[in-house]
Amino acid sequence: MKHLKLLLLLFVVQLQAQQGGMWIPSLLQGMNEKEMKNLGMKMTAADIYSVNKSSLKDAVPHFNGGCTSEVISPKGLLLTNHHCGFDAIQNHSSVEHDYLTNGFWAYKMEEELPNEGMVVTFIVKIEDVTTKVLEGTANLTSEAEKQKKIQDNITALSASLPKESWQENKIRTFYEGNQYMLFLTETFKDIRLVGAPPSAIGKFGSDTDNWVWPRHTGDFSLFRIYADKNNRPANYSKDNVPYTPKHFLPVSLDGVKEDDFTLVFGYPGKTNEYLPAVAIAQIVNELNPAKIEIRDHALKVADGFMRKDNAIKIQYASKYASIANYWKKWIGETQGLKKSDAVAIKRKQEIAFREKVVKAGKQLEYGNLLSDFEKNYNEIAPYALARDYFSEVALRNTELLSVGYKLYQLEQVYNTKGEQAFTDRKNNLVTGLGDFYKDFNPNVDKKVFEQLIDLYATKAPKEFLPSNLSNINAADLATEIYGQSKFVAYDGLKALLSGDSKTVLANLNSDKGFLLIKNMADKYLKDVAPKYDEINLRITALQRTYMKAQLELNKDARIFPDANSTLRVTYGKVKGYAPKDATLYTPVTYLDGVMEKYIPGDYEFDVPAKLIDLYKKKDYGQYGENGKMPVCFIGTNHTTGGNSGSPAIDANGNLIGLNFDRVWEGTMSDIYYDPSICRNVMVDIRYVLFIIDKYAGANNLIEELKLVHPKKVKR
Repeated sequence: MKHLKLLLLLFVVQLQAQQGGMWIPSLLQGMNEKEMKNLGMKMTAADIYSVNKSSLKDAVPHFNGGCTSEVISPKGLLLTNHHCGFDAIQNHSSVEHDYLTNGFWAYKMEEELPNEGMVVTFIVKIEDVTTKVLEGTANLTSEAEKQKKIQDNITALSASLPKESWQENKIRTFYEGNQYMLFLTETFKDIRLVGAPPSAIGKFGSDTDNWVWPRHTGDFSLFRIYADKNNRPANYSKDNVPYTPKHFLPVSLDGVKEDDFTLVFGYPGKTNEYLPAVAIAQIVNELNPAKIEIRDHALKVADGFMRKDNAIKIQYASKYASIANYWKKWIGETQGLKKSDAVAIKRKQEIAFREKVVKAGKQLEYGNLLSDFEKNYNEIAPYALARDYFSEVALRNTELLSVGYKLYQLEQVYNTKGEQAFTDRKNNLVTGLGDFYKDFNPNVDKKVFEQLIDLYATKAPKEFLPSNLSNINAADLATEIYGQSKFVAYDGLKALLSGDSKTVLANLNSDKGFLLIKNMADKYLKDVAPKYDEINLRITALQRTYMKAQLELNKDARIFPDANSTLRVTYGKVKGYAPKDATLYTPVTYLDGVMEKYIPGDYEFDVPAKLIDLYKKKDYGQYGENGKMPVCFIGTNHTTGGNSGSPAIDANGNLIGLNFDRVWEGTMSDIYYDPSICRNVMVDIRYVLFIIDKYAGANNLIEELKLVHPKKVKR
């Protein structure tokens, strides 16, 4: 009997340890459903995903292409993160109506604010189409030809497979090209801002607390989906009506405790869980350090300006947050990979892989994979580093250069496609860059340029630098460029782009800013990009074969496909963790912690007066717990970028929280998931309700919700 109990205990421990993974919701029956039930889930796989009846998937749309959201009322009320709605909140803000600082609340539907270009996309159904996509590829030996045939098949299938006129077929690859799935989708285009707390709540802790636990951020915002009179997608119109969802999430008031089951549903962006050791070593030792250094310099410049000028703070708030997000993530990822000894663990796994290959008699198919990886990653190393320097300096963090690159592409359009295509692209640029210049400050960007062009000239691989960046004085070059280039102002840009193609191209090629980015881009596109793409194509083919081998040689293993911005389920438990010796983090934070961090007037840790007053009075309404106000909690759910805004769902299918981050020690989970330290961070839904109700007084929104007490229901 004791032996049996020990076996059962070991079985339960093993199940609890196996909580990583991002699973396709249409394929949960079997192993995943059993694991979830052993972790405490009361639902069935069909409650999560069903084509024939409403299910959780019908309440979880992709938010604006980059985040996740959830429908929480029968009137199409949508909940997502504050940082996911940040651009919209910023665009509606001004010095006179500063919704970033003061928050925004629509107390009736007529006050809700439209957002041009914002969309949310629902999944109608998911279907395996692997056989059809791979048709005609078996005898192709060229990787380029194989990829072209696959893309041709995808294009044909997307157009021919059944759908309604307002729907879209999207085919995505899984397991590195070993599986293809069809997603039938519906995209709604009239999305209106309903509510957002002030940044002192929605962004509390800002970049200092980003990726950190304990966390005290009310990272949420509210939108509403509008549809036409037939409840179908439509462009913005005053005649549109609130969307009636197939399913919306009831909201639990019962809160969480350690070891409660949690399910996170969403659209994780990208992971690389099956990279070979040589690739991870390259990330840790070469690529991440370079990108971290570049963004570190850009952030310090922007921060200095933002702290002195509120107008610049508004202009650069969203951009700063975007740059800082992955800067800090890369730091944590690098540290986590080193701490967990991920490279050494991968090496051991590769030894075991070689043994399995030999045992299966598959040396001819898979015997050279790891040595081929080693050869190709060593060959790609300088090109990958040069690519990251060009991308980070020219395309992402120096705004004048990023505008210049768009104009460089305009010149390429003329050279390859002619006058009409040139004119169309030019007109689109003139119109589209208006919003860019609204939030552009040449004084800030000049200082960023000075810092980053110096890094580019001194630390990027020398063989890939244009001659005009040899032995430069960065400060003098910045003064010259920003003093003479017309890119520094919208009027100057429009003047550059006035006239016919001959005039425009002549004007561009006499502009010092344009000539600099042209030289940089010419060198990159001639000497870096083609070789990088050539080697990377070989690596892609190797990775597909490696993934095929993993699936073939480990048939009973828990092998989930890497994230690719498609709908996924990840499940786990509310759980604390021990990040280092003598440090143990509990899984729930409270409003007390907000007050402990409070620094009056600080843009990261200031606290609104009304929130302080509610705290002093302990006026938490029905949302408090034992005289305290819960704020955030952590769990073992395997999440990544794109899961921002994902619903945290309890064992019964009710909303208990809102995913918005990961802990710093576990950000390496995109590459290597370690269940001992990888944790996702969620806003407790009771804190969201408390802010809407007690802080904002938006009772109109509370009345829309279905509030439940699942733990008080006898089962």
